[in-house]
Formats: sequence, structure tokens, C-alpha cells
Amino acid sequence: MSAFDAHRPPDAALIADCVHCGFCLPSCPTYVLDGLETDSPRGRIVLMGDGLTPAGRLSAEVVSHFDSCLGCMACVTACPSGVQYDRLIEATRAQVERNFERPPEDRAWRWLLLAVLTRPALLAAATALVPFARPLDGLLGRFPRLQALLALTPPPRPAPPVPVPVPEVTRPVRARVGMLLGCANRVFFSRVNDATARVLAAEGCEVVVPPEAGCCGALPLHAGFEGDARRRARALIAAFQDCDVVVVNAAGCGSAMKEYVHLLGDEPQWARRAEDFSAKTRDVNEFLAQLSPRAERHPLPVRVAYHDACHLAHAQGIRAEPRELLRAIPGLTLQEPPEWEICCGSAGIYNLLEVETARRLRDRKAENLAGTGAEVVAAANPGCSLQIEAGLRARGTPVPVLHPVEILDASFRAASEAEGRALLGI
Repeated sequence: MSAFDAHRPPDAALIADCVHCGFCLPSCPTYVLDGLETDSPRGRIVLMGDGLTPAGRLSAEVVSHFDSCLGCMACVTACPSGVQYDRLIEATRAQVERNFERPPEDRAWRWLLLAVLTRPALLAAATALVPFARPLDGLLGRFPRLQALLALTPPPRPAPPVPVPVPEVTRPVRARVGMLLGCANRVFFSRVNDATARVLAAEGCEVVVPPEAGCCGALPLHAGFEGDARRRARALIAAFQDCDVVVVNAAGCGSAMKEYVHLLGDEPQWARRAEDFSAKTRDVNEFLAQLSPRAERHPLPVRVAYHDACHLAHAQGIRAEPRELLRAIPGLTLQEPPEWEICCGSAGIYNLLEVETARRLRDRKAENLAGTGAEVVAAANPGCSLQIEAGLRARGTPVPVLHPVEILDASFRAASEAEGRALLGI
């Protein structure tokens, strides 16, 4: 007997790769905050190894250390031994959800979050109720998770007076690109999807949005609900089967989609299809950086602080590409905040579960970004954008938080520098 069942437990060989050198410690957000060894990557790896032994048990205390991990993968970037901590924590969380009995209220909250956040129609309906709940914020002191949810939800954004159409594609088409609309992006950041489609078309791509393409399964996967993630992965692979490339503008989604090859690798009917799908998935920054530019970049005299989303910088290894795209815009000045490798505290549904830790990381990130003096923050993940916006509002320095592709779109469209700044909301 052990703490884990026989279905894909954390791999003992991967655990053995960790030599406990400690290079991961300065990049681990939870260790940086409190200095607890059990809330560090190597500490959690020790607990995983203990879980494989006959005496291993998933006690509430052990699970709390796994729950406190943001899954930001900064330790993967920092590790000189190449420890695949991402695979280990993903396998461990699935084991926790199957083999540990959470308190009923915690189990219900996790179920509710995943049920709503992975279904855009339900998310939009829930968001419509937020204005009625805001007056009750002061009465929710006993319910910090609900308070965090209210603080995270952005105020309504006015729709543009006239929708900006997607331009006709100049023939010949460079690529037939399938675009994932995502869940949070559909509800909170539809403007990011619109800008993505316009930029891709302006660069000579045919953009296809399969109507049957739903949630990619990233949130269930990162939360340990492996069965739900597998089901959603299979459906998404089928939806995009006729596209040359699948472009994603949400770092967390792209990271999960590139890992379908591992998620479905033990399913004979889907393993090869998952491998092909992962190989053709590209983050929009990654994809655009690979294309020779066609559309004219107009000047944008603006200072932009770039935030590295964890699932872009650490999980996908994409750091240079978004910076290259932004620096190619005439007049734009790129600001680099300190502690780029430290997570903002969003991490999927982490900020709605581990509220206090997420708030401390949010405020730390907002302070670092605001300290650059930037007029705009660029972030390539919707969870990061919501988290950082909330942090900047809380400190009284609201600054527009935009996806890099929105800034590129403004450069394509702006007829003057003043119009470009207006398109950026400054």
C-alpha cells in the first residue's frame, strides 16, 4: 500500500532526478514568501517520494503542501538537473483528487469553479450577477474565497462603438490557422480574440474558428481532474483536425494543449492524434515571431512593461518572441520589471482557493510592474491579466493590462500616434 493508486502515480525515476541542490528555491513563489522547505519544489518532491513507500499516506497536512504549489514551473526553468517537476505535480494532483477526501465545502467549491469557468455561457451568466453582489463585499469577511472572486472580476468594459472587422486575407494564404477562443477570453477578453484574428489575417493567414471547439481542459488538468481533462482534450483534437496550425492566445491553454501528447499517450486510439496536435499547436506570439512581417507597423510612443506568464515563459519556454514583437513597433519602449520569474498568483483557479498566498503574490507583482513607470502592462494570459488588473486597482494605480497582440493590432490600425494611444486606452 501507499498514498497513491496504480494509475499514473508520480514517476519514481523522475523523483530520483532531483539532487536537492536548492537552485529552485529562489524562483519558487511559496518558498520566497515564507521560506518553508515543505513548500518548495524539492520539499514537495520528498513528499511525493514518501507517498510511494508502503508507509505513505495523503494526510491533510501533506495535501496542503501540494495544494500550496502554484504549478508555475519556475523551478523547471531554474533546475540544472532537468527535473520534470511539471509532470510530477500534475500526476500527484490527480492522485490527490482521487484518493484524498476533501472537506465537503472545499470539494463543492472546486467543483463549482471548474463547472462555471470551463463553460463560457455559465461564466457570462455568473459575471452578470457580479454588480448585484459588489455592495455585499463588506459583509463577506467570513467568505474570503467569494471576496477574492469579486475582487478579481473586472468592471464592465464598454464595447467599441463600431466593431472593427477582420480584414480580407491577401492571397496566397500563408497558413490555414485554427484559433482557440478559450473560456475566460470569450467572456472577459473578447477584444483579445478580435485582435488576434485581425493580426493573423493582416499577416496573410486564413483564420478558422471551429464552432465545436470548447474548453481545452487546462483548468481541470492543473487542478487534478484528469478524466475531465482527457475528455476535453479528445474533443478539441477532433475539432481542429483540418487546420495546419492551432494558434492560442492564452498561455495556460497553450501549455496544456502542447502536453496532450503526454495526457493521452496511453490511449491507443488517441496517442498519435495527440502527438500530431501538440506538434502543430503554437502560442500566437511564437507563431507571429516565426512569420516574416507583412503588415506595416505604425509608431506607438508608449512605455510597456512586459509580464512573463508562467505557462508561457516556464512551461513553454517562450520569452524572447513576445519581446521581439513589441520591440518591432516603432516608438515603443519596453520596460523589464524585477522578479520576472515569480508568479503573479493567478495560476488557474489557485487565486480562488489559496486566497491569502495569491493576494500576497498579486500585490508583489503589481508593485514591481507599477515601479517600472510603464503606461501599459503586456500579459499573454487571461488569468494573469485579471490578477494584475486587480492588484493595480487595489494599490490605486490602474494601468491598462493588454495582450501583446492587442498592442500589435493597435500599431497596425493607428493612423496617428494619438490614435494609437487612444486604442491602448491611455
